Amino acid sequence: MDSPLIQPVCRGEALKQEMLNYAKESSRFHIWWLGQSGFLLAWDQHYFLFDPYLSDSLTRKYASTDKPHVRMTALAMDPSTLGFVQVVTSSHQHTDHLDADTLKPMIQANPDLQMVIPASMETFAADRLGQPTDWFHGLDAGFSTRLGPFHIHAVPAAHEDLDVDDLGRHCYLGYVVEFGPWAVYHSGDTLVYDGLDRLLSRWSLDLALLPINGRRPERKVSGNMWGDEAASLAKKLGVGCVIPCHYDMFTFNTESPKLFTDHCRALNQPFKVLQTGERWSSPLDDQAG
Repeated sequence: MDSPLIQPVCRGEALKQEMLNYAKESSRFHIWWLGQSGFLLAWDQHYFLFDPYLSDSLTRKYASTDKPHVRMTALAMDPSTLGFVQVVTSSHQHTDHLDADTLKPMIQANPDLQMVIPASMETFAADRLGQPTDWFHGLDAGFSTRLGPFHIHAVPAAHEDLDVDDLGRHCYLGYVVEFGPWAVYHSGDTLVYDGLDRLLSRWSLDLALLPINGRRPERKVSGNMWGDEAASLAKKLGVGCVIPCHYDMFTFNTESPKLFTDHCRALNQPFKVLQTGERWSSPLDDQAG
């Protein structure tokens, strides 16, 4: 018998209304985990969505293969209800980070949606989403763009290597997003490679969103940092809070957050483990630091 799905703590219309209500604040920001590497950031009536995966496309695609993507957590919301989002990202072309079944309904609900992706995958993303290449805001590592109140910086990611295309552009990215007095780092899928901490040290990061599913050869998929590595990176950077992700989505590619939480506690690194559909709120801006 299949195990029952993990249920989001808030979902559907209730989750949408919570997002809309909390976005009215300007003195702090809020973030919700939507599963895998998807996070919705809300601040001062602005909405920024990192790498959403809100469908069963991978479960269907791999159902009859030797690598079934058996879902562990129920969907938090229908992507077609996210028409209020202004900016969405994809950190690389893997489907749990660039999902047509998630993004096409969002685009249809909001024709003004803007999307940030690696410049190296503009043609691939255009084909997958049915958009012209110039619709995307393509970035390479070391470059940035401003969309509304958000200043978005591209950082190299190693999933598991620092791969580049024929033009030398990085295939995997993380993003540092500055807005108001804050800076948030979403690493995308990456290992902790030599020099990552130096690249990130230019920002005073209030929040880091880091994968903890690690890397096991038997999975036959590219790996990420382990929980202790995520905790150590956050501590080295002096991150205000670190939230783990990229687990509890597929049975073949998950880990317990215990290694992460144990190391955060040992290092005295502030952290929060969210359940899908759960919110984390920053300190009020007069309490920052």
